[in-house]
Amino acid sequence: MNGPDYYIPAVAMGVSLVCKVPALRTNWRDPLLRSVCVLLVLAGAVFTFAAPPTIEAVNGWTGIPNVSAPLVYSLMTAFSASCLVLVFNWRGGPAEEIRRTSQRWIAGYFVVVVAIVVLFALGDAPVERLRDFDTYYANTPYIRLMIAAYLLAHNAAVLMMVSMCWRWSLRVRGWLRTGLVIIVAGYTISLAYDAAKMSAVAARWLGHDLDYLSTYLAPPLASGAALVSSVGFVLPLVCQRVSDSWHTWSTYRRLGALWHEVHSTAPSGSPCVRMSWWSPAEIRVIQRESDIHDGFLRLGPSFDRRHRDTAYERARAAGADEETARAVADAAMVAAAVRASAADPEGAGSDDGERVLVLAEGPRDLVRISHALRHSPLVAAVRRQTAPAGG
Repeated sequence: MNGPDYYIPAVAMGVSLVCKVPALRTNWRDPLLRSVCVLLVLAGAVFTFAAPPTIEAVNGWTGIPNVSAPLVYSLMTAFSASCLVLVFNWRGGPAEEIRRTSQRWIAGYFVVVVAIVVLFALGDAPVERLRDFDTYYANTPYIRLMIAAYLLAHNAAVLMMVSMCWRWSLRVRGWLRTGLVIIVAGYTISLAYDAAKMSAVAARWLGHDLDYLSTYLAPPLASGAALVSSVGFVLPLVCQRVSDSWHTWSTYRRLGALWHEVHSTAPSGSPCVRMSWWSPAEIRVIQRESDIHDGFLRLGPSFDRRHRDTAYERARAAGADEETARAVADAAMVAAAVRASAADPEGAGSDDGERVLVLAEGPRDLVRISHALRHSPLVAAVRRQTAPAGG
């Protein structure tokens, strides 16, 4: 693998991180969001500093041959810890338990990082090796312990990730399960990376030469594993956000029939809140619901329970369930009230003087009423019965 093979994944991690920065600035106390950002930073750093051109540059800047080796190994170890911490925060549970578990993993992998630095300082690696450091120094005192430490730490994290994510995937559904299965696939590739590295190093210990496993096979495995795992981490978050956005816009659109129905009774010249084109869908839904409730208040004197009760009985007789029948009944009363208000703007309402307000328990009820206004034949019949003469 050449420099671009490392830098392209690093850029991809950087772009993902930039996309997360606005959310981090707003919710920087969110441990899950912080864990995602730390993982992206470390993943990008691993790819950047593991690239042969960067290795050569860092060695040249510091004047220490092979100083990039403990740097890259430390970043990989920190990345392994960040993956575990992310999964613990993502899976959820008691906050104190998550915090204690995360701290234990961070402390354990910090000890490994310190060991890597100390062992490199104690060892002797005078010949710069850009691609085959592991196998070239596999039998060098202290250096071989450093290599074994980072490989074992990485392998332990990979095995833990595969185990946790697989067990978790069996208990969930939807995009989360898909993401977890992808993460398991990515870390399975990481197991192949560990196997290639360990086999090459062990072969050196036994006097054999399997260097090609470490030099040529392991790097593309590491790159593929990181990219696949990143997709697994990002996919559920992105798809959940897209799904939530789609649901919100769908709610806004489905409220349109009810909003237009009650908005037609607004007095001419009444103030109208105009939303900018970049306004979030959630704000638009809230504004539309508010306009609908304001319309209900205006129509209060024109609501007639007789229309509601009749429509409810007919809907139930036609086989509608309880929620649908209530929505049809409310929609019929709203439609009749709109026509009554248009025919007699100064009228006092129903003959018996009863005032009835539609009680809608949140946007779901309003959506049902809006749907009934548009599609229910019972509501259409009420419209025809209450239409003004010649109208």
